[in-house]
Amino acid sequence: MSEDSKQAEAVEEKPFKPTSPSSKLNFDGFWEYDDAPQSADHVEYKDQYDLFIDGEFVAPEKGRYFDSLNPATEEKLTSFAEATQQDIDKAVKAARKAFDKSWSTLEAKERGKYIFRIARLIQERAREFAILESMDGGKPIRESRDVDVPLAAAHFFYYAGWADKLDYAFPGKKAEPLGVAGQIIPWNFPLLMLAWKIAPALATGNTVVLKPAETTSLTALKFAELCKDAGLPDGVVNIVTGAGQTGSAIVNHDDIDKIAFTGSTEVGKIIKKSLAGTDKRYTLELGGKGPNIIFEDAPLDQAVEGIVNAIFFNQGHVCCAGSRLFVQEGVADTVIQKLRDRMETLIVGDPLDKNTDVGAINSEQQYNKINEYLEIGVNEGAEMYQSSCQIPETGYFCRPTLFTNVGQSNRIVQEEIFGPVLTIQTFRTAEEGIEKANNTPYGLAGGVWTDKGSKIFKTGSKIRNGVVWSNTYNKFDPTSPFGGYKESGEGREGGLHGLYPYVNLK
Repeated sequence: MSEDSKQAEAVEEKPFKPTSPSSKLNFDGFWEYDDAPQSADHVEYKDQYDLFIDGEFVAPEKGRYFDSLNPATEEKLTSFAEATQQDIDKAVKAARKAFDKSWSTLEAKERGKYIFRIARLIQERAREFAILESMDGGKPIRESRDVDVPLAAAHFFYYAGWADKLDYAFPGKKAEPLGVAGQIIPWNFPLLMLAWKIAPALATGNTVVLKPAETTSLTALKFAELCKDAGLPDGVVNIVTGAGQTGSAIVNHDDIDKIAFTGSTEVGKIIKKSLAGTDKRYTLELGGKGPNIIFEDAPLDQAVEGIVNAIFFNQGHVCCAGSRLFVQEGVADTVIQKLRDRMETLIVGDPLDKNTDVGAINSEQQYNKINEYLEIGVNEGAEMYQSSCQIPETGYFCRPTLFTNVGQSNRIVQEEIFGPVLTIQTFRTAEEGIEKANNTPYGLAGGVWTDKGSKIFKTGSKIRNGVVWSNTYNKFDPTSPFGGYKESGEGREGGLHGLYPYVNLK
């Protein structure tokens, strides 16, 4: 063997150094993850749940129940009562009685104490709530533990502070509660969306009738138990379970003063039509198709992490997900390659495993919808790339996916998929990027990545979205308002703005 051949062989056998800045991540060769399951042995939940009305769990009038499955195992977790019109009437009457007799007349600082107590109890039972959220919804335990539950507690803490300070929130005005609020929440962030709805309503003196999503009602019913433990007056919070008909009964009930809905744009349009001609107040937080804009001067490695967080967080079950990626042409190839390399390191699997990055799709229905869109994308001529990770044989799991070679008219670009699916387009100038970003019926949230502050402000101010993150994505805080434009909804939740929909100002 020649000297040159020996040198070439030595180079080929040179060990891979994972710490080298020019090396791509290679977990297969140097890291092996042992299973790190979160034990659920200490978590208790019932085989069957009734409706929570007037401070007690009561059986549904028609005796109907439906099963809730663990999407990671397809096994039954528990069953929930199906509320019908008679049950909604009972819940609304309980809420009205509590509003008239106790809650609206209670001294504001005392209301704040109850809300503060709820926040503390959520903190004390954080592990239990996190495990149940992951079992019922499919999201990774790291996200439930580190995002959903702490943020839910934070919202109750935040609005507990506002309860006796409404005169400062609305200077020169007298804030009076509306009455009974009907609230309908989605399945992607069950406990957090409950907190977004209930906390400001209680802080402003309203009582509530809340319906969680039929596939993820478990933490809402555990929250009902928490309300009893907190000593909350009977009827202040009522939780009724069921599907679309149950929600419709709430929306159309004559004795409800305010509707708060988070969910799909299609259902939001139906609700808005139902409320037309009535004097009910409403807020709608609907779908999204968020643009994530990467400029050439952006910190690319940081941006890739932001892209992953924007679209693969919670399996893409996020209304403000950055599902449309726009990359400036000069760095497009580099970003796409880095993104593919990063996708290969993502672990898809058991939501209760602390190593898991991407958990289970929430339901069979949503799983089928995502797969239909994958077929649509390929049939439209887009190039699909999926990570090569192993996925469990049972349960509803989808590999992280991206599409290139897509156009503005592609259905996968224009329609909300609500899964771990990203479309990638390029742009040359800021004006082109902004125009493409705004070419959608949605306007909920987006992101801008650049090292120029002036470019962030210029681009961000021209993107027609309710929220624009700069050099980050999916950052939430109870002090900051959230909401969208166009078909992404009306009104705001969170922050001082979140108080307005629940008060009359005089």
